[in-house]
Amino acid sequence: MRRVIALSLLICFLMCSLSCASWNKTKKGAAIGAGSGAVVGGLIGKAAGNTILGAILGAAIGGAAGAYIGHYMDQEAAEMRRDLQGARVDRIGEGIKITFESGLLFDVDKWTLRDASKENLAKLAKILNKYRDTNVLIEGHTDSTGPEDHNLILSRHRAESVSFYLAELEVSSGRFSMMGYGDSQPIATNDTPEGRQQNRRVDIAIMANDKLKKTAQENVKSK
Repeated sequence: MRRVIALSLLICFLMCSLSCASWNKTKKGAAIGAGSGAVVGGLIGKAAGNTILGAILGAAIGGAAGAYIGHYMDQEAAEMRRDLQGARVDRIGEGIKITFESGLLFDVDKWTLRDASKENLAKLAKILNKYRDTNVLIEGHTDSTGPEDHNLILSRHRAESVSFYLAELEVSSGRFSMMGYGDSQPIATNDTPEGRQQNRRVDIAIMANDKLKKTAQENVKSK
């Protein structure tokens, strides 16, 4: 409960700061590590304990332009929910979060994609190539089993495997950011097999790129 309250206060503070500052919102939050939006996203993500959430919220521009982007994302998310088997697709703010259980993509303690998972990623690539005006953040996560250093390397390689395969399917690699967090961001307890299974995952965030943000802002001005 304290985390939720702290996160809400932080978001309000940051949004008020953004409204007063002279930052260029079309350049904000294109990817983690780039620009002021990444700083905002990182702060929000730290408070929330979830860097994917932070990245999506940090990339938001809000207002009528944000609503335009939200409609774009609604359409993309609907196709993902229809076509991606075994993946959880959530619409968050002006972005999309996709969660794949690592067991759907990889064998235990491996980062080579399973043949069955490639079919699912091929469907994702088709959708990403249809909705090209987005940036894609790919994060790998593990459970707490095994050494911390090993888990970190494994999570990074799994994020890279997903991105490399999507690039082979002609999704522009310039859209990707890749991160591995090992066991540092659990979403369930690591004390049970079921919890560890949930923690072994690949999270993907879909966010508006600069082109889509500019289009959204121009659309609002023209009305």
